Amino acid sequence: MDINYLKKIVRLLEQSSVDEISIEEEGTKIRVAKNAPQAIASFAPVPAAPVPSTAPPSAPTSESASAQPPSPAAHTGVAYHEVKSPMVGTFYRAPAPDADPYVEIGQTVQQGTVLCIIEAMKLMNEIESDTSGRIVKILVENSQPVEFNQPLFLIEPL
Repeated sequence: MDINYLKKIVRLLEQSSVDEISIEEEGTKIRVAKNAPQAIASFAPVPAAPVPSTAPPSAPTSESASAQPPSPAAHTGVAYHEVKSPMVGTFYRAPAPDADPYVEIGQTVQQGTVLCIIEAMKLMNEIESDTSGRIVKILVENSQPVEFNQPLFLIEPL
């Protein structure tokens, strides 16, 4: 999908009295809304994933905050490196459904090692490690949607 096409859709929505536009073409669904308590612009391959609630998240209470387990770094004092998603898309641990995952917990990786794939707009984007170290934790489940800058992996630097 062309970014200029998306910009035209947004401009049309801004200039009209319509509050929402939904378009589906070539297996892609776009929904753009305005004048909502929290305006939503979503873009996902069809079938679209359920849209999360727009209700504001409740503030964690001290009871629920203390119930969360501490991060691995809190136990060892080691500062782990986070590999973050460079885009919005769908996270895949392996190059194909029947293939072995690119990496496993405990595996040592070098800078440039492929860690996963993120599918965005039907393009498979290999995500490489930006540091050398040992995979401590995989923070996303296979075939789950990810957001821009969302942590994917924790790596203990060598």
